[in-house]
Amino acid sequence: MKAPILALLLACSPLLALADTASEQQSIEHLLRSNFERPDVPLDVGPVTVEGDHAVAGWLQDQRGGRALLRKGPHGWRVVLCAGDALLAPATLRSAGLGEQDAERLSQAVRQAESSQPAKRIKQFALFQGVVKVDKGAAHGNH
Repeated sequence: MKAPILALLLACSPLLALADTASEQQSIEHLLRSNFERPDVPLDVGPVTVEGDHAVAGWLQDQRGGRALLRKGPHGWRVVLCAGDALLAPATLRSAGLGEQDAERLSQAVRQAESSQPAKRIKQFALFQGVVKVDKGAAHGNH
């Protein structure tokens, strides 16, 4: 009787991981909208790529756009920094405190997630110039 239950749990574990990721993505979208959206200028968030305790979210607002790096801590998600294409580079992610493998994994995941987006949207993400620390206590290194 234990074997069928174990088999069922193992079969469902990928679905649980997807549900967890979807929940994290919704939390991140809500955080960004509640902090940056204005009544006259809505914030369009997505895609949101979650890898462990870090995430990168693309965003558009009016004619502008960019990407946000987020870190999950004991009190939930927080924005670490905002940038454009720099957030596609593992070096930028490492300078924000990610380990080498985590930076590579997140960079690849973001590129994969964005590959299904319209080219116009991706170009708007690149409009953000520079790298701006949002949560000074969360990032490491100089930008």
